[in-house]
Amino acid sequence: MYEQEAGADRRPVLVVGAGPVGLTAAAELRRRGVPVRCVDRAQGPSPLSKALAVWPRTLEVLRRLGGGKRIETHGLPIESLRYHSNNREVARIRFDDRTRPVTLPQPDVEALLGECLSELGGEVEWGTELVALEQDAHGVTVELRTADGTAVREEFSYVLGCDGASSTVRERLGIAFDGSTYAPLFALADVRVEGPLVHDANYYFCGPKGVVVLVGLPGGRFRVFTAAPAGTTREDIDLALIQRLLDDRGPGGLTLHDATWTTGFSVHARHAERTRVGRVFLAGDAAHIHSPAGGQGLNTGVQDAHNLAWKLALVHAGRAHETLLDSYADERGQVARTVIRQADLQTRAWTPTKRWHVALRDTALRVASALRLGDIAYVPGLAGLTYVYRQGAAVGPAGSVGGFTTGALAPDRTVWDRRTTRRVPLRLALTDLRMTLLVAGPGDHAVPAAATALAATLQQQYGDLVETRYLDTTDALLSDTAPRDAGLKRNDGRFALALVRPDGYVAVCGGGRGPELVRDWLRTAFPAQGHRPAATATAVTESDSESELKEALL
Repeated sequence: MYEQEAGADRRPVLVVGAGPVGLTAAAELRRRGVPVRCVDRAQGPSPLSKALAVWPRTLEVLRRLGGGKRIETHGLPIESLRYHSNNREVARIRFDDRTRPVTLPQPDVEALLGECLSELGGEVEWGTELVALEQDAHGVTVELRTADGTAVREEFSYVLGCDGASSTVRERLGIAFDGSTYAPLFALADVRVEGPLVHDANYYFCGPKGVVVLVGLPGGRFRVFTAAPAGTTREDIDLALIQRLLDDRGPGGLTLHDATWTTGFSVHARHAERTRVGRVFLAGDAAHIHSPAGGQGLNTGVQDAHNLAWKLALVHAGRAHETLLDSYADERGQVARTVIRQADLQTRAWTPTKRWHVALRDTALRVASALRLGDIAYVPGLAGLTYVYRQGAAVGPAGSVGGFTTGALAPDRTVWDRRTTRRVPLRLALTDLRMTLLVAGPGDHAVPAAATALAATLQQQYGDLVETRYLDTTDALLSDTAPRDAGLKRNDGRFALALVRPDGYVAVCGGGRGPELVRDWLRTAFPAQGHRPAATATAVTESDSESELKEALL
């Protein structure tokens, strides 16, 4: 997608692992014009449902990749989370359209991403294992063992380790994966349930003998999981055991049958000591693992890949300074630490050991539910909408203006997009293939001369890397051109400038100092390119994919 500088790297990027994280990375890199190879030592995709919850921020990423139809066809939108203690409902957290997650089992997510990768001309090389790697300042040489046992050595520009909790890439780099393992073994079953349950709700039944969770699955089944008794082994876990635990800990009157999967698993909280060594990166479970509480695992990993891909594509094309890649470990490390901490707190809240702990938990849940505190403080975080990245290589000085906050996602207020003649959330109306300079202010006022001059300068210096759009905040109109000055009031300082990154986060924003802040930040991240004509062929492709996205949202 990005026009490459003379002497730009032409070698492919190697993505190790073809789960949701690796497939996201490979697809995002391909659609940005980066040659990619994606390998996985497995012989093919796993049919096991594994991760289930896909939260709104991740849904944005998947829809951008063309996954809207599969999400609507195969996903189950969740209406609420319902918490019970000693057979009484103590809290119910309902979702609105902005925060509602979808239950979409991992095989469907992988199929969606695999289709996208295929449409972009990529493929997964199944049965291909990374055996060794070594790197220098100029590239990474790896040894791969193919499905027929042949060993080959090849050179890549970068390597992305998306190969899960037992990551070979992390092991070959010698990176510590410190943390802890929760004491109980957890038991899981995907089953049909007879009893008075609403299928689009997630239930948390907490009692003196433990907690049991039931999550509705597309197709009519539920996932049931709970901590197994001390001394239980994986071989002990079957449907009969899980039924006994449900009878002991649940509300009663629920009968399990027709299981498609039963298993036992341990829950860990671990974080890689580093997520980048030179030209090699770790993402997803290779970088961090945590309790399934909150359903964040798949989401955090997909967003890791999304964060890294646009930066790596720009550096690979010679369009950005190498230092831009430094921001990946910092930004996603902030998120990983938050997710691990919150998941740990939720897991401990599920399994209190003292009676007063139970009383305190239940009281807190009742108060939070009555005051709808979950809607304000808890659910938007789970949805992935509230993270604010600190100042660094990809974020400018802290600041807020006109509803924009540096380091946070651009707002999702609804606007009328004149380009596509659709009413859509602002963030989704902006391209994710380049930077966007957003000039926002009242429609009956003239755009400041400094803003129009900045737009012209950026077009000359950065060409297809930055586009400018104008937001009339009075009538919520998003346009490609500034309104004509004739008949408009003189600007009175109510305009805001925001430079929005390809991933939807605000790199820098400001009012009167906005042009200076934008120029300074771009200068540190991207070398000036000289005049560069807009890439018209890319614009057609982008418009088509964005139209599909907006149709899926309407």
